Amino acid sequence: MKKVLTVLGARPQFIKASVVSQAIASSGDLLREVVLHTGQHFDANMSEIFFGDLGMARPAHQLSIHGGPHGEMTGRMLIEIERILLAERPDAVLVYGDTNSTLAGAIASVKQHIPVAHVEGGIRSGDVAREAVAQLASGSR
Repeated sequence: MKKVLTVLGARPQFIKASVVSQAIASSGDLLREVVLHTGQHFDANMSEIFFGDLGMARPAHQLSIHGGPHGEMTGRMLIEIERILLAERPDAVLVYGDTNSTLAGAIASVKQHIPVAHVEGGIRSGDVAREAVAQLASGSR
C-alpha cells in the first residue's frame, strides 16, 4: 500500500480534497491517505465545518500555523511539514491550489525527493479524481 500525504490549509483546498480523498479511500488496499492541516485557515467556518459537512477524515497532523507575514508563515510551515515528512515517509505528497500551504508542502517534498502531485481548480468530476488516484497508485505520473 502506498502512502499519500495530503497538505491542506485553506477553504478551497478542503472542498477540492473532499472528492480526491473519497477516491483514495475507495482505492482499497492501493493507497492510504494521511492528512496534514497547516492551519492557514483556522476559523471554524473556514476550516472545521468542511471536515464534518463533506465527510472528510480528521487530519492526522494539525500545525495551527496562521497569521504573520506570508514569508514567515510559509517558512514556519516548511519547517513543520519537513519534520512530518521525515516521520511519515510518504510515497507522494498531494497539494492543492496556490496558497502558502501549497508552496510549503511542495518545497518540503521536493527537498526530500518525494514526488508531488498538484491539483488546481476545475476538478469537478468524480471520474477525473478516480483517474488521478489510479495513476498515482500505479506509479504513473
